[in-house]
Amino acid sequence: MIDRKLRKERIGLVSSNKMDKSIVVSVERRVQHPVYGKFVKMTSKFVAHDEKNSCDIGDLVSIMETRPMSKRKCWRLVKIIEKVK
Repeated sequence: MIDRKLRKERIGLVSSNKMDKSIVVSVERRVQHPVYGKFVKMTSKFVAHDEKNSCDIGDLVSIMETRPMSKRKCWRLVKIIEKVK
């Protein structure tokens, strides 16, 4: 039996929902600078699959890694943690 690795999960803000059934999620992380030791904010953008087109810009969402659905889309929406007001 082959052990399957756990899928990665990320939490981030929706920065774009203009595509059909797709969203762009910005995930921010803090990394220590190798020379100066200062913590720097770094942002990564992920294109995720949103089956119901339920997300709006500014929503806090959880995404999970999945099989490739297109050239850039290999994440899917798990749940909306907080809707934008």
